[in-house]
Amino acid sequence: MQPLKRITSRTVVIASTDIDTDQIIPARFLTTTTKEGLGRQLFADWRYQEDGAPKREFVLNRPEAHGAQILVAGRNFGCGSSREHAAWALHDYGFRAVISTEIADIFRGNALKNGLLPVVVDEEPSQWLLHHPGAMLDIDLEAMRLTLPTGASISFAIELFARHCLLNGLDEFSYLRGKLDDIERFEAARG
Repeated sequence: MQPLKRITSRTVVIASTDIDTDQIIPARFLTTTTKEGLGRQLFADWRYQEDGAPKREFVLNRPEAHGAQILVAGRNFGCGSSREHAAWALHDYGFRAVISTEIADIFRGNALKNGLLPVVVDEEPSQWLLHHPGAMLDIDLEAMRLTLPTGASISFAIELFARHCLLNGLDEFSYLRGKLDDIERFEAARG
């Protein structure tokens, strides 16, 4: 994983509420155990027609969405089944953060473990973001602050271990491997 310290990007807005993991990545794409390429199937049932052609009206198919790293969504994002592929697909597409007033717990955990920052905001900034698609935002993970183009600065919470891992580009396994010397000393002392 790449370290994630700051994201400065335009937003893509999908204002729907209760976007579940099957809408993020339909079950038929869960046969892979690799993360690469899942971005092509992100929101597949919303994004593509039955013949595979892109639906022009879907936000991810519009030119202004290309390169955006921040997804703003309606309340209760990532609900539904525990599906790590949902976080993989969002990350593979190029998103580095998801902002909503409510993000499902299991999805939040999967996102954090896979380099995707879930940011929960109050209703007022959420409404502003939902009504200003394409807004240029600055998310500073070190300061745990989101700055709107209006200059408004919003603090957000993130669990400290997850923050440490994101800032340093570590997954849980990499973190443990970094402690290998300490683990071996502990084991030798007990031995």
